[in-house]
Amino acid sequence: MNGIENRAAFARILMDMIERDRYPSPAQMDILENVIPAPLVPDYMNILLEKVMDDRFPSIPMLRRIMKVANSMR
Repeated sequence: MNGIENRAAFARILMDMIERDRYPSPAQMDILENVIPAPLVPDYMNILLEKVMDDRFPSIPMLRRIMKVANSMR
């Protein structure tokens, strides 16, 4: 594997962990956001959106994180 493939594999592992956790670790999300390849950002955004859709009162930090990720997609 080359560096790009390693980053993508690491990002997928983190995305799976974040998706499984009801309240994912902010540290894991921060790490992911620093290594995620651009093609995986839409998948990550979907994971985050599902988190807030399943929560009657989503946290303000999660909503802010979604805004930050959405702005990075421009």
